[in-house]
Amino acid sequence: MGPQDISKLIVRTSMKDRAAFDLLYKQTSGKLFGVCLRVLRDRGEAEEALQEVFVKIWTKADRFAVSDLSPISWLVAIARNHAIDRIRARRSPSANIDAALDVADPAPGPEAMAVAGGESERIHHCLDELEKDRAAAVRGAYLNGESYAELAERHRVPLNTMRTWLRRSLLKLRECLER
Repeated sequence: MGPQDISKLIVRTSMKDRAAFDLLYKQTSGKLFGVCLRVLRDRGEAEEALQEVFVKIWTKADRFAVSDLSPISWLVAIARNHAIDRIRARRSPSANIDAALDVADPAPGPEAMAVAGGESERIHHCLDELEKDRAAAVRGAYLNGESYAELAERHRVPLNTMRTWLRRSLLKLRECLER
């Protein structure tokens, strides 16, 4: 199933088409589960998060804008952001800042293995075209689930600079992947 087919399913889901939503779930749940599991590192919690993600997709499908961008990117962003929100919610406000170091695991997880086909090679090739610090920031944010603030602190740049780095790096990655 291609990106256009997934876009059509999302549009039909926005019109509360249950059959389209069921097919969307069947086609994308594996990848979105991998995203949740990669960020949360707990199978049970990732399963719960996946169900909540699909509730969000059901209720927010009307916010999807059909464009040349990959619809799976929109779905992955919802899953990733929801999983990160779950991590933030379970942290106690008085938690030691050093505990945050244990959140990200650099080992490849289910998401990385699912993408490990030809697309993974292309993505890594495109990441290698970025400056080393920019590539590290992209990997930290989108593969390890690190927050912008954590990345800004690690790279010793202001928060808005980190946001700019990530935005520009994603644009360069898109250009590279479209070649």
